[in-house]
Amino acid sequence: MNAAITVSHIERDPELLGQTVVVIGGSAGIGLETARRASAEGAKVILTGRSPERLQRAASEVHALSTTALDATDSVALDRFFRDLPTIDHVMVTAGRPYYGRLADMDFAKIRGLIGEHILLALYVARNAANKVRPGGTLIFMGGTGGRRPAIGMSIVSAVTAALPALTANLALEIAPVRVNLIAAGFVDTPLSAELLGDQLEKRRNQLRTTLPIGRVVGPADVAALAIHIMTNTALTGATYDIDGGQQFVAA
Repeated sequence: MNAAITVSHIERDPELLGQTVVVIGGSAGIGLETARRASAEGAKVILTGRSPERLQRAASEVHALSTTALDATDSVALDRFFRDLPTIDHVMVTAGRPYYGRLADMDFAKIRGLIGEHILLALYVARNAANKVRPGGTLIFMGGTGGRRPAIGMSIVSAVTAALPALTANLALEIAPVRVNLIAAGFVDTPLSAELLGDQLEKRRNQLRTTLPIGRVVGPADVAALAIHIMTNTALTGATYDIDGGQQFVAA
């Protein structure tokens, strides 16, 4: 006697339907993947990036509502960008890059700019977004877990790593009811990682596949999934969410 098997599909509404998501640094990597996922969840997406050409390609892919080519560390350009925005629901900031180097070799002029990319950028965005983001919406910043372990050449990365969770918690109080959260990532397999590692990229991937508890490399889609969860779960604010596949717990 054959038993009939019925397969039921659970349907749900898109989680960001009717909402607007701004991705600062949305033309590649984690930013672009977050924009893809937000669009798939029904959001209207607004993108910024430094490269007009790359930004336009990204916009076409995610059917962006609008794009603006700008340097996110330029406070005047950022002020202008936010001033011209409609009311929005979420802001994801992925702009910025890490700095590695020994004290004796540090370019202090360059360091000032790089620290600004992380700390000052968060402050600029929070100040501008406070009156643009609807209550219950969120600002999401990107940090890291790698700088929690002291090492030669990691002074600047470690300082920024320690500062961002405290800044996030304080901003969550100051601009409430807008929520503020931080995603702390380890190695993520992005174009930026490829640029930084060059011909050592595949070696690093293989090392992580061998040592990480999850047995694979973290990708942009992993981070994007977490970002969307933070956007949709309105109980989350002032917190730091690690996503590194366990990298901070092993010698990876």
